[in-house]
Amino acid sequence: GDIKLKEVLRDEDLIKRLEEVAKDAALMRGVLMRTKDRPNSPEVVSYAPFSLFPSPVPRTLFHQALEVQTHFNRLVDRISQNPVFLEEALASTIKVDDFTAKLFEVYRAVRQEPQTLPVVLGLNRSDYMLDQSAGGKASLKQIEINTIAASFGGLSSRTPDVHRHVLRVANRVKESQQILDNNPAAGLARGLAKAWELYGSERAVVMFLVEDVQRNIYDQRYVENELWVRDIPVIRRQFEDVWRGGSLDHDKRLFVDGQEVAIVYFRNGYMPQNYKSEKSWEARLMIERSRAVKCPDISTHLAGTKKVQQELARPGVLERFFPDEPETVAQIRATFAGLYTLDMGEDGDRTVAMALSNPDQYVLKPQREGGGNNIYGEEICRVLESMKNSTERTAYILMDKVQPRPGHNYLLRPDAPLRLCTCLSELGVFGAYVRKGAEMVMNECVGHLLRTKSSEHADGGVAAGVAVLDNPLLV
Repeated sequence: GDIKLKEVLRDEDLIKRLEEVAKDAALMRGVLMRTKDRPNSPEVVSYAPFSLFPSPVPRTLFHQALEVQTHFNRLVDRISQNPVFLEEALASTIKVDDFTAKLFEVYRAVRQEPQTLPVVLGLNRSDYMLDQSAGGKASLKQIEINTIAASFGGLSSRTPDVHRHVLRVANRVKESQQILDNNPAAGLARGLAKAWELYGSERAVVMFLVEDVQRNIYDQRYVENELWVRDIPVIRRQFEDVWRGGSLDHDKRLFVDGQEVAIVYFRNGYMPQNYKSEKSWEARLMIERSRAVKCPDISTHLAGTKKVQQELARPGVLERFFPDEPETVAQIRATFAGLYTLDMGEDGDRTVAMALSNPDQYVLKPQREGGGNNIYGEEICRVLESMKNSTERTAYILMDKVQPRPGHNYLLRPDAPLRLCTCLSELGVFGAYVRKGAEMVMNECVGHLLRTKSSEHADGGVAAGVAVLDNPLLV
């Protein structure tokens, strides 16, 4: 896979020179991340972790991922509008998973009220790995779809120029010209701008709902700056700020600190620890009850859960959402890895037995986002043995472990020595859609993200400190 750059990888003197060139290029082009994640500590900024070279990705599979994205946009939107399916899919999970249950409580509370949601905005990212079959043929397999706080659209808009520069310095001009243009930040902002325009008030703001400490703030700023260029005002607030300074008027318009909010863009709220107290949940409910466009709204958030992903893989389920579109169903289903229920009953018992007999072939997934939560190998046996006869197991799903072909690259991190690593890559594809009433007014694939990590790490992304930003070199 890395034949194109194999000679370069072996030239130690060149690698040392390219390391400095690459770091400076990343800083100059704004591939940035805060290195301190403690409140009130001196702020230090460095380059975000990235690979020294782009990584090879098969051209046909890359385009397959891009082409299916608009179908996934529609699928997520249709799931979010189907309360019967969401109730069925998550019935067992909400009995044992407290976080999903709290989200569902908000969902049910909002459903009790008259619906005032003329505009829906979805910004998501579908993540894939390339599964290498025994016969040597690679296939695209979806790992998950992120329907809330899908990150790195900003930084991945800046990395192509870094790799182009590194390859030019390495005298690989032809390869430098093959690095794809990529600007998810502009595409995500286009979706936000369309929803803001449809909301219909020029005074209203877009509110980024954020954590108190944001290492990845520059990723968000690139999207934010795209909105300011369009003269769309942006504010940044936390759940506690909304609880303290937020209110709804008689038309359910949301005001925070006296400013009308057109869109709430969640870059927080996807993990239990994001809700620091009951005040956070009260703020979430206030937002969901409001006329403001939520990105995502609570039903779209729930549509991205692992349990929903597993239910979609059941025979006949995709056909419920695309009854007259067999080609769409086939395109989506072609990306599914094996997904198995752990609900109580015969099907779930079979899944448990399957996992215990061959744990290295599977991944055990809880209903969590943010990376670093999945369970692998012998740890699967330990966890499942402890709960195989308990409803506790229904908080998880089982998935076939994708077996990608490793490559080689140098991974740059601040304060870490550079070394040649055996690497695995994960391809993300960004989608943006806007619906007004029944009409889909925007449905686009708006860019891509490649993340690469050392094969010694089973799980975790860039924000978790495991993976690095990368670019695909199509082969």
